[in-house]
Amino acid sequence: MQAVNADELSALADEQHVQQIELPAHRGTIYDRNGYELAVGEETKTIYATPYVVEDPLDAADKLAPVLGMEAKDILALLSDQDSGFVYIARKVDPEVARQVEELGIDGLGMMTEEKRVYPQDQVAAQVIGFAGTDNRGLAGIELQMDDVLTGTDGRKRVITDAGGQHIEMLSLDEGTRGTDINLTIDQAVQFETEKILNATVEEWHAKGASAIVMNPNNGEIYAMVNVPTVNANEFDQLSEEERRNRAVTDIYEPGSIFKAVTATAALEEDAVAPGQKLYLPVSLTLGGYTIEDAYSRGPVSWDLETILENSSNIGAVTVGMRVGAEKLDKWIRRLGFGQATGIDFPGEGEGIVVPPELWTGSTIGNVPMGQGVSVTAVQMATAYSVIANGGITIQPHLVKRVGGEEVTQEPGERIISERTTSLLRKYLTTVVDGAGAPLARVEGYSVAGKTGTAEKPRPDGNGYWKGLYIGSFVGFAPAADPQVLVLVTVDEPAGGGGGPSVAAPAFQKIMQFSLQKLSIAP
Repeated sequence: MQAVNADELSALADEQHVQQIELPAHRGTIYDRNGYELAVGEETKTIYATPYVVEDPLDAADKLAPVLGMEAKDILALLSDQDSGFVYIARKVDPEVARQVEELGIDGLGMMTEEKRVYPQDQVAAQVIGFAGTDNRGLAGIELQMDDVLTGTDGRKRVITDAGGQHIEMLSLDEGTRGTDINLTIDQAVQFETEKILNATVEEWHAKGASAIVMNPNNGEIYAMVNVPTVNANEFDQLSEEERRNRAVTDIYEPGSIFKAVTATAALEEDAVAPGQKLYLPVSLTLGGYTIEDAYSRGPVSWDLETILENSSNIGAVTVGMRVGAEKLDKWIRRLGFGQATGIDFPGEGEGIVVPPELWTGSTIGNVPMGQGVSVTAVQMATAYSVIANGGITIQPHLVKRVGGEEVTQEPGERIISERTTSLLRKYLTTVVDGAGAPLARVEGYSVAGKTGTAEKPRPDGNGYWKGLYIGSFVGFAPAADPQVLVLVTVDEPAGGGGGPSVAAPAFQKIMQFSLQKLSIAP
């Protein structure tokens, strides 16, 4: 037997007594910008078996089931594979459960240490962080976006086992390499407070949901990105796709009146309307068979661009849009980043919908200038207003600040709006808040610039709009003369006819006030 069957018997012995065990790599930790842990690895135990060593699989299954919280029949199916030298029984169980399993004294069972992904802040930034699955691979959010960085290299060890399946000698060990840590731009305190404010807003107005972005308009760093209803990141695998989505990045909506600043930008840059120039605004306009009116009663007026924005006049925005013209208005809409992804470091970003001028109908010029008939994402809108806030320079919105301690570099932006135009727009948007447009958005001690929006929600079949269903929004920045913080708030379907001025503006005010103080920005 030694001479003729040596190789065959040696291989059989190895199969029975030599095991190769994978050692999953430790995943990198995700921190906020200040070093607070958002996603970490926690030590757990994994129970495995060498089935052919288990003398009485039925008895073993009956004993293991109540301890592991599993069905005995499922365990028995695993233990009945007598040809297998290694099967997982339970992955990543609590060490106390593993201790109870060990006390059962079942030959053929073994244990190894594995890492389980844990989110110590529970709901804070859950839809942004996403989650990693059982095998420690990112499946959503930043965990997915940065998976190659966060994932290390798996190790492995080869061991000799005795007849009871216990390790008696290690033949080789490759420990693998740990994944790289990353820091997000998120400030966990600003994130937590923004979530609290939005949750209270949704509850007060019986709204369907809400989103918010808090960012630095000068460099694109996002301090908070919130979606309400919030979720617990430790229960992510139990949630629906709807609950998991980071809607501030993935979902599109018609923005309504906050889009009027885009129309104003086009008008000033194309010299279609001069600063201070008065435009006659009738009580109503009829275009393409549709009648356009303002949301409030008034007689015929002559208003300049600043007053049009302060009063959020639909007729004023359309009149300005007609002076700009379809081609040039479309050029500026796209130049400010609408209709294309911003390139934010997050999976599944929406691009929005911008209809090209050649497909415009007779009524299109009557809705696009006031933010209807065009769809955007929240991050697109926040980015466009950042360009207005920072003096006309493009920025790259981003969520990852450092990788392995090294700052993530951003390409320098380019000027797309003149300083003259952005200076005028900041003045006009400050008038909106200081005047009658959005008094509930004022922050004591700071000059605030911003714009309200209340947009009817379009029907899914494209046939008009739902009456009484709105998205209320507010976007603004402070201090207006030297903007350091930009906040965008959208509230989906607030009850009672609430909109931007009454629903989103107060939430904006609370978020902005906290953010300015937390980030130590002087009045």
